[in-house]
Amino acid sequence: MKFCGLLLMVCAGLALGADIGVVDEIIAKVNGDIITRGDLEHSRKQLEAELHQQGLSGSRLADALRDQEQNMLRDKIDQLLLVQKGKELNINVDSDVSKYLADMQRQFNIADPDKFQQFIHDQTGLPFEDYKNDIKNGYLTQRVIRQEVGSKITIKKEEIAKYYNEHKSEFNRQEKVILSEIFLSTEGKDAAAAAAIEKKAKDLVARARKGEKFGELARANSDGASAQAYGDIGGWEKGKLQPILEKAVWDKPRGYVTDPVRMPNGLEILKVEEHQKAGQETLEEAEQEITEKLFAPRMQPEVRAYLTKLRQDAFLQLKPGYVDSGAAPGKDTRWQDPAQLKPETVTKEEVSAKTRHKRLLWMIPIPGTETTAKQKTSSSH
Repeated sequence: MKFCGLLLMVCAGLALGADIGVVDEIIAKVNGDIITRGDLEHSRKQLEAELHQQGLSGSRLADALRDQEQNMLRDKIDQLLLVQKGKELNINVDSDVSKYLADMQRQFNIADPDKFQQFIHDQTGLPFEDYKNDIKNGYLTQRVIRQEVGSKITIKKEEIAKYYNEHKSEFNRQEKVILSEIFLSTEGKDAAAAAAIEKKAKDLVARARKGEKFGELARANSDGASAQAYGDIGGWEKGKLQPILEKAVWDKPRGYVTDPVRMPNGLEILKVEEHQKAGQETLEEAEQEITEKLFAPRMQPEVRAYLTKLRQDAFLQLKPGYVDSGAAPGKDTRWQDPAQLKPETVTKEEVSAKTRHKRLLWMIPIPGTETTAKQKTSSSH
């Protein structure tokens, strides 16, 4: 009878647990944080969506997923270690986060804070606080990598000169104009709204010509995807721009700001940042590009070495069956006797409250810069 009573209590408890929510399995402990099986599944779905956006499907999609899944747990551990290090170093990025969100709110023209938070939730599927935390962690990890790794990599002048002399053909450039843009969309607007946008465009031209920073004006007002890059749309060789835009800028000097150019879906304002003539770049002109070419291949192994060191110093345990492809040599990460540890499961509510992180945060844009929000972009290029 006691056994039957106990059995009934267990069944009742399971039924009650089902009402509370399904639990998620902890698969890794990283200092004071955890990674769950649900975290990996969330990352997998996110990765699959990204690969779909890149045009992969069928066997190509399956192969790409399989290749990148091997490092999924490694990437999760990387993210936690970098965020934890940022907090340990007392790196404060609150002002960066506030500015980023304010710029985004201004870009999408949503003045009401509650509506903006709902907009973020609708576009990303995340509660606003989780989205905000993603941005904060993105800034933290970038600062840690820049401060602890990037600042210690130096490219000597002699190396730059050697690369230039051995690769001069790479710096035999074509004539091109370097441009920034402000694009104001008129798509779907009635006559009154379109007239207001035209007035705004003329006002922005006047402000830019009086000396206001074009990049800041673009960041705050442009409807184009380039707004996040302060309007930068790069260099254009002759014949690559639409004829109406090429005519507006090709023979203009550096710093010139065009009148608003009417396009099928809006108004385009361009600034000539530079007009490069055809011919061989000098060493001085090529120095920045060469520095970036030499810096990038050194950065990756240094970042990996830094993360290995963080692993060596961390409390790190992995459940059997899970592999950290970035494991530190000789580091014991075996899962200890569960009976001596805290329960190995967490509730759905606890999981949802945990910080969500992006992959490879030192290589990709801060979370939110590739939001799924449908931005109205220029069709000018």
